[in-house]
Amino acid sequence: MKNYSLKTLTEAEIANLCKRPKMDFTSVFGQVEPILDDVEQSGDKAIRKYTRKFDGVDLNEITVNPNDVSVTLEPKIQAAIDQALNNIYLFHKHQTTMDLEVETMPGVVCRRVAKPIERVGLYIPGGTAPLPSTTMMLGVPAMIAGCSTIVIATPPDKNGNVPESIIYIAQKIGAEKIVKAGGAQAIAGMAFGTESIPKVDKLFGPGNQYVTAAKMILQNSEAMVSIDMPAGPSEVLVIADKTADPAFIASDLLSQAEHGSDSQSVLVVTEDADIRAIEKEVESQLNELPRKEFAEKALEKSFILTVESSGEAMRFSNLYAPEHLIINTADAEELAEKVTNAGSVFIGPWTPESMGDYASGTNHTLPTYGYAKMYSGVSLNSFQKFITMQKISEEGLQKLGPTVETLAEIEGLQAHKNAVSLRLKKLSNDTDS
Repeated sequence: MKNYSLKTLTEAEIANLCKRPKMDFTSVFGQVEPILDDVEQSGDKAIRKYTRKFDGVDLNEITVNPNDVSVTLEPKIQAAIDQALNNIYLFHKHQTTMDLEVETMPGVVCRRVAKPIERVGLYIPGGTAPLPSTTMMLGVPAMIAGCSTIVIATPPDKNGNVPESIIYIAQKIGAEKIVKAGGAQAIAGMAFGTESIPKVDKLFGPGNQYVTAAKMILQNSEAMVSIDMPAGPSEVLVIADKTADPAFIASDLLSQAEHGSDSQSVLVVTEDADIRAIEKEVESQLNELPRKEFAEKALEKSFILTVESSGEAMRFSNLYAPEHLIINTADAEELAEKVTNAGSVFIGPWTPESMGDYASGTNHTLPTYGYAKMYSGVSLNSFQKFITMQKISEEGLQKLGPTVETLAEIEGLQAHKNAVSLRLKKLSNDTDS
């Protein structure tokens, strides 16, 4: 990891540190677009073709109904999933918003009501390992919101099967279909719909650059589908001072780095912290990791920044806008109140990012690449749309109508004015008669 000192950096150099490794989607778009077009035109046939090409699997059936599958998990695994499901459920259930009703003036009542997005597609990456955690993070709020159709897509194993842990969670959340496909072809299948795959209205879930490119293209296409958020490589920023245990800090940096070679781990430390001890711990723990190769490459893109105070550390963090922010300082609670840009925050020495990744209850599908400045992580609201309503009484029309007539006249929209004027005239005639 490269080392920098904040007090020696110019504003331009600080801004440059906040930039992520560049993602060049030009060539990726060129590879993905033909796949999307093929799936739109050929449906299931194209899904089979690309699953054979990219995953080396010949599929008889592209989808499976999770309720048709008998699943038996090891008791320890089932207990862990059940506890995580319960915590995620409790946290997201409490996000339910009450319908809003306001009388803005006598006779003018405005309302806002929450309705579920009817059909949602949840993409669960496969790659080197199945991700039941992401299935829970996306599936639980979809279930609570009341989405009528929940479709899960995840790459099959070499035998064409889906991990039992994902099937078990799919049963729990009421998923209708599991699509045995990954990559851009799975995203396209859910966006357009095929003979076997229901079309969805919104796509959720992380993925590699091909998945991300597919989502970006499709949200601006005739597929008429929205996405959860822009996504880039996963990242963490850790703020630490002299009170932080070097072993804890190293483990937090490495738990992010092992995600993949394009991940980034940033350490911001006060001058009284023992950087050398942390670096030794990173080296020692790194050598014990099965995914050492991925973590090493990620650390090459990572850095350590020394600052004079924890306040300076927080100011830099808000500029960087990390996906995950870990605050391991003596004044962690106080610093947390100053967070303005972060996907999710982990406060104090006993709160590693892993807890939120799996089972504390918060959602781990979060904005990356600096998008935490303007996007939130996935929540119950992500699976809802909000519809406004209004009802105006005769009194309300009489009180507010002239204002609307004037504004419509200013804008030169005579039909708008007439819609009010005709009603006001009717009320006036009724009163006179």
